[in-house]
Amino acid sequence: MDKIRKRIYEIVEVANEGDQLSDWYDAFMLFFIIMSIAPMLFKESRPLFEITDRIAAIVFIVDYALRWMTADYKLGKKSITSFVKYPFTPMAVIDLLSILPFITYVDRSFRVLRMFRIIKPLRIFRVFRVVRYSGSMEILVTVMKNSKKALLEVASLAMGYVFVSALVVFSVEPDTFNSFFDAIYWATVSLTTVGYGDLYPVTTVGRTVAMISSVFGIAIVALPSGIVTAGYLNTLSKRNTVNGRNDTKQ
Repeated sequence: MDKIRKRIYEIVEVANEGDQLSDWYDAFMLFFIIMSIAPMLFKESRPLFEITDRIAAIVFIVDYALRWMTADYKLGKKSITSFVKYPFTPMAVIDLLSILPFITYVDRSFRVLRMFRIIKPLRIFRVFRVVRYSGSMEILVTVMKNSKKALLEVASLAMGYVFVSALVVFSVEPDTFNSFFDAIYWATVSLTTVGYGDLYPVTTVGRTVAMISSVFGIAIVALPSGIVTAGYLNTLSKRNTVNGRNDTKQ
C-alpha cells in the first residue's frame, strides 16, 4: 500500500526527469486548468461552459484527494499530523478555494446552497494552480520564501511611508481629501509612481509631499525588484550546479 501511495505522490507532483507518466499527468492537469479558466473570458454563460466546469471541478477534487492521501510524503513526516496539516498549506488552500464553486452545481433547489453563489468568483484561484506545474514559477516561489525577511522589511518601510505621507497630506489638504482612506489611496498611487490624477494636492506643502513621495517611490519599487532578481539568479545558479553534478555522476 505504501508503495502505491508513494508512486501516486511521484505522479501528482511535478514530474522528475524521465518520469513519463508524471509528465502526462502534469499535461492533463494543465489542460483542465486552462479549460476551467476559459469561461471566465466571456460575459455570457453557455451550456458548454457549465459542462466543462463540472468536469474540471471533478478532476480537481480527485487531484486534491490524491494529494491529501499522500500528504505524509509531501510534508516529509510519516505521521497522522501530516494529513491534518496538509489542508492548511498554501497550495492546498488554493486548491480548495478553486474547488468550492462546484458546490453551486450540487443542487440548486436547496436554499442553503444559494448563498454559495457568491463563491463563484473563487474560480480565479484556478489560475494559481499553474504555479505547481511551472518551473519558472516554482523558482520564483522559492526565491520569495528565501527573501521573505528582506521583502517584509521593504514592505514595512513602504507601508510606514504611505501612512505618514497620507497623514501629512490629509492634515494640510482637508478640502481635497474627504476621508483618510482617500489620502491612503493617493499616497499609495503616488508612491508607486502611478498617479491616476483623480486626487491631487493643491497646496505647497501637499505638492512637496507629493514630489518626495514620487521620488521615494522609485527607490521603494527598485528595492524588491533587486532583491527578487538577485535571489532568482542565485537559485537558478544553484540548480544548474546541482544538475551539472547529477549529469557528471551519470
